[in-house]
Order: sequence, then structure tokens, then C-alpha cells
Amino acid sequence: MELSSRTLSTWPAIFDDGLALPPDPWDEPAPDDELRPDLDVDALQATGELHRQSIKAIEYATVRSRALLAEQYAGIADVLRDAGERPDPWTGPDPTLDLEWRDPRGRTVAAVRAERREIAKRAAAAELAVCAGLSEATVRTLAFRVETLRQRCPRVWTAFASGQVSEHNANVVAQHAASLPDTAPDSWADYDAQVLDGSRRMPPPKFRLRARLVRERVHPESVDQRHRRAAEDRREWFTAEPDGMATLSIFGPAADVLAAHRRADAHARHLRAQPGEERTLAQLRADVLLDLLAHGETPQTGPAPEHAAVAITVPVMTLLGHDDAPATLDGYGPIDADIARRLAGRARSWVRILTHPVTGTVLDVDRRTYRVPRALRRWLGVRDPACIAPGCVRPARDCDMDHRVEWQYGGTTTDTNLSPLCKPHHVLKTESLWRLYRDEITGATWWITPMAQRVDPEPPPW
Repeated sequence: MELSSRTLSTWPAIFDDGLALPPDPWDEPAPDDELRPDLDVDALQATGELHRQSIKAIEYATVRSRALLAEQYAGIADVLRDAGERPDPWTGPDPTLDLEWRDPRGRTVAAVRAERREIAKRAAAAELAVCAGLSEATVRTLAFRVETLRQRCPRVWTAFASGQVSEHNANVVAQHAASLPDTAPDSWADYDAQVLDGSRRMPPPKFRLRARLVRERVHPESVDQRHRRAAEDRREWFTAEPDGMATLSIFGPAADVLAAHRRADAHARHLRAQPGEERTLAQLRADVLLDLLAHGETPQTGPAPEHAAVAITVPVMTLLGHDDAPATLDGYGPIDADIARRLAGRARSWVRILTHPVTGTVLDVDRRTYRVPRALRRWLGVRDPACIAPGCVRPARDCDMDHRVEWQYGGTTTDTNLSPLCKPHHVLKTESLWRLYRDEITGATWWITPMAQRVDPEPPPW
């Protein structure tokens, strides 16, 4: 580890009088007479002073980075709030101001204005996502957390904005504060006061526990009431992971989830004690649960089916065994060639979509047909596997096939005029100033945002 004599001589002493943000030592260069040529870096290394100075530098950078993150989040929240209050820059002029205006869908003026406000916020979130390199969901989540902290935990928000609280701890505070009743502002203030010190000092794992326990104490409702309501939100979800792996998660009553974990652990420990067993306990627990879920038997369902239908996109040469180009498993993503062939051979039914052009694929239909034929929809799903809106990864199978030039304005039901758009982005394209364009010569498409940014699509597999 090395720091120049200039760095050591100009770096300020920080945190000596609390956690106030110090001035940036790089704002102004140090005069030549302050370079301290007599500074003995070797001696500082030997005594550990160099490390102390380096740690101070890291502390300083940490405080600055936290404050900058808070500034970014506050800016995002302010833009979304302003978009809701002043939607015209995002949705165009308000048609309800025209005294002769009548809504073709029979909505009231209040309903139309409310929808314009929501569309404006969604359009702004999409623009911010492009600007900051985030997803729209992340943008809206960050704005919600900022508003939660500002309204319910102003002390923690102030500490976060000055760099005293980490992003993780601030997010944990916002999450728990948002779960407190809207009609109990006293509980907000109590929570804010009781977690402030811990949010500054405690590392994330410990603070998560601390924040949850404080939330339990200050919540005005009983644990029984909250558990009954929370149990209605139990769910299971699947997450694709790299290298041919995936995560299966379950959210449910703690007693039931813990019982399932302990049963898997007991089986794993029994297997681990058997002669010749080399798997770790973690591996065994995973194997036990997967075997039970995939091949077990319950009174409700009986034996699990041995084979399942598979939707898989396979390069034709891979399928024939002449290439190892990856296939794509529907709902997961890229898988290796051996797994693809095994799935194709073992499944009772599967959908084969060849990436090599196949004679007879429908790419165009008569102008009189608005409905997208199945063969054309399948081809579009191969060309565009997901919603074409910036940053969106919703699968094409769950999207609308949007007419870029709308049907009522002469748009055709062709592959050059159709693309998958999920319902939220379909509404955004229709109701806001987001616009999709296409070069009829090259076939390239791009978006123009309400703030006149050009956004090119991300080519699969992203």
C-alpha cells in the first residue's frame, strides 16, 4: 500500500469532532510549500501510521459516497413527485382544459387527470432509469423509500443525507417504517428515534435484527393480528441464476418454514453420517428438498409427474449434435447443449423453435387481419425474447404484440410493425410522450424519451 507524501500532507484530519462531512481535500491543490518533502513514508509504513491515514481516507470516501447516493435518491424522488404534480412535460397538454372536450371512454375529468398524473410518473421513471442505468422498478422503489424516510423517519434521513448512515441501513429503516400503520404517526416518531443510533453504528446484519425488533416494539397492533394478515401474502417464486443454477424461494409462516428447514437438515445430517458420503451439509439440504419437491408424494397431489412439458429454443445444429451452441430454456435462460438434448429427449411434449430460418414461417399477413397469428407471434418471440422497452425483461410470451404504427392509423400486422411490449410499457407508449421509431431500410429501432433522449434497444441476451 502506498500513498505519496503529497497525499499525506494534504489529507485533512476527519471525524475528530463527530461525523460532520469534511471539506474535499481535492477541491484546491496544496501550495508547494505544504508538500512536506521531509515526510518519511517508510517510517510511516513501519509504525502503521500510513495504514491509519489510509483508513481515514476510506472513511472519508465512504461518507462522501453515502451523501452522494442520498442526493441521487432525493433527486429521483423530486422528479417523480414533480411529474405527478405537473404532468404536461411528460404526457402533453391536458385535454380536459378544452371546454368542448369529451372523453371517448366516458371517464370523468377527475379520472382522466388522475390517470395523466400516474402516466407522467411512469414516463419520468422510465426516463430516469435510462439516465441512471437503473430499472424502472428500482427508480420507483428509491423514490418511495426517500418519501418514507422524509415523512416518517426524518432523523434517519438527515443522517443518511450527511453520510452518517449506510445505504443498506437506510433502506432497512424505510422498509420497516413503511410497514407501520398510516394512522399511527406516533409509532413513526418512536421508530425513528430508537433506530437512529443503531443505523449509524451497526453493520448491516446486526442492524437488520435491531430494526426488526424495534419495529415489533413500536407497532400499535398485536403480533397475532399482524401475523394473520401477513400470512395471506405467503408465496413462492423462482429466480434464474448463472451457470445453469436457479433459486427457489418461499415466503410463509415462520413456524412452517422453519419446520421444513429442520426436516431437511435432519435428513441431511443423517445422510452425512453414512459411510462414503462426501457432500457437504449445505449440498445435502438442497438435494433433500429438491428430491422431496420434485419426486415426493403428498396427500393432496399424489406422486409428482416424472416428466414435464418443456419450451426450449435450440439451434438446429446443437439439436443434431453437431454444435454446442447454448439453447434457451423458457422461463430460465441459457442452458448447455447436453441439458438441452436431455430435456428434449425426455419430455413427453416440448416446443421446438429453431434459430435457423425455417421455411414457411409467417412474417406478414393481410392488412385486414389485426389479430397476430400464432406462428408470427412465435417468430417475434424468437426475434425479441423480452419486452423491447429499455431495461424491461418481461418475457415476450407475457407481452402484448404492439403495433408500432397503430392499427387505426394504417399500421399493418407484420413483423416489421410488431414488437412485444408488456402491458405497463404498452400503456406508456400509447399514453405518454415515449415514442418508438424504426429505420425502414436497416430495420433498426430506437426510442425517443419525453426529454428527447435517444435510447437504442438492448440486443439479447442482454
